[in-house]
Amino acid sequence: MTRGSGTSISSGIDGGTGAGINRRRLLGAAGGVSLAAVLAACGSNTGRNGKGSGPALTQWYHQYGEAGTEQAVKRYAVAYDQARVTVQWRPGDYDRQTAAALLTDSGPDVFEVNGPKLDQIKGGQVVDLTEQIESVKDDFNQAVLKPKIWQDKVWAIPQAIDTQLLFYRKSMLKAADVEPPRSVDALVEAARTLTARHRKDKVKGLFLGNDGGAAVLGGTPLFAAGLSLITDDGKVGFDDPAAARVLGKIRQLYADESLLLGAPTDWSDPSAFVQGLTAMQWSGLWALPQVKKALGDDFGVLPFPKDGAGRPAVPVGAYGSAVSSRGKHQKEAKAYVKWLWVDGTDKQQDFALSYGFHIPARTSLAKKAKQLREGAAADAVAYATEHGFAEPLLWTTPSSTAYQDALNRIIKDGANPESELKAVVRKVEAELQRAKKK
Repeated sequence: MTRGSGTSISSGIDGGTGAGINRRRLLGAAGGVSLAAVLAACGSNTGRNGKGSGPALTQWYHQYGEAGTEQAVKRYAVAYDQARVTVQWRPGDYDRQTAAALLTDSGPDVFEVNGPKLDQIKGGQVVDLTEQIESVKDDFNQAVLKPKIWQDKVWAIPQAIDTQLLFYRKSMLKAADVEPPRSVDALVEAARTLTARHRKDKVKGLFLGNDGGAAVLGGTPLFAAGLSLITDDGKVGFDDPAAARVLGKIRQLYADESLLLGAPTDWSDPSAFVQGLTAMQWSGLWALPQVKKALGDDFGVLPFPKDGAGRPAVPVGAYGSAVSSRGKHQKEAKAYVKWLWVDGTDKQQDFALSYGFHIPARTSLAKKAKQLREGAAADAVAYATEHGFAEPLLWTTPSSTAYQDALNRIIKDGANPESELKAVVRKVEAELQRAKKK
């Protein structure tokens, strides 16, 4: 299971940015309960004071789904000797909790964040961490670092990378005389051929999730077509005929009935793939150890294949460590973040690979990690480094919602891609104008 990296490229890898914990609405107290009281009640203060003699710092993490992670981050805090760091493990709707806490004096000094969002940066809710990361800035995966930069300043330091990949069963493709697909056209044809070849066994060619891929794919096909969500100069990045063409091809997968639908588990779990219900599946890097254990070397991984003049696309995401501007000890909090997520390479590698399967945010650490040196794991690191993309800072929740709704209608209902995307472009343009006015 992914850590829930927070990226919503695919409705969460965090991206993560992935198949993270379901985030439920948590805040919204009734009957005169103060916001501070609600925050105090959310999650237990289960951390342990660090051994340092300096000021007391509070650090927040969202609730990871991997055994050992909570104990690890508490162990890191105890090892720090320049402050007394207390870790809080926060279940529930973590993003909503932190957004509310940043408006009060009762929130954390240090916290992990899916972002931070542009409104939080512009509102002065987080502290500039450029100086803390500057010496090793170029060593971080630039795709996951980019959304944490605004006006040439770094507002959060990436912790560990989650990514998504196309898993394919070598033996099934060979039996159907199908090559691993390197283009969207080849993917459509491969899924069709594999479904026909294995029809008597009720095996489908491709699994993109039980909704046909609308939730998980997100902007990935656009990047594969050589486009983007938001351009570097702050404009809509998919106001182009290539966007409608590639989404029409994703619709074709659904129309051909070559997609697995109604699987016992969704795309984030590789069970459908390892049980032989599908020859190919889009899933997360976190699934690789389970697939390897079940299938040995009878599988490979690919990025999402390119379309037309585009290039392969690999969605990546990472929670970042940030410092609240409301904290009383900002200098000390920044020093702690630097110690842990810049200087603490041993802890960074431990966090990424000892309790799950993730890529360290530092490229040098990813290259050194023995778990990532060979086979599909090494391929995954190369793809994330060469073809990784993350949702831009200017891609707001309303923009994402409009696009996801349109993608769902295109894939499942056969709605016209051109007209659907025109409406989304108008919505995103309005959001970009709103951002400029703030």
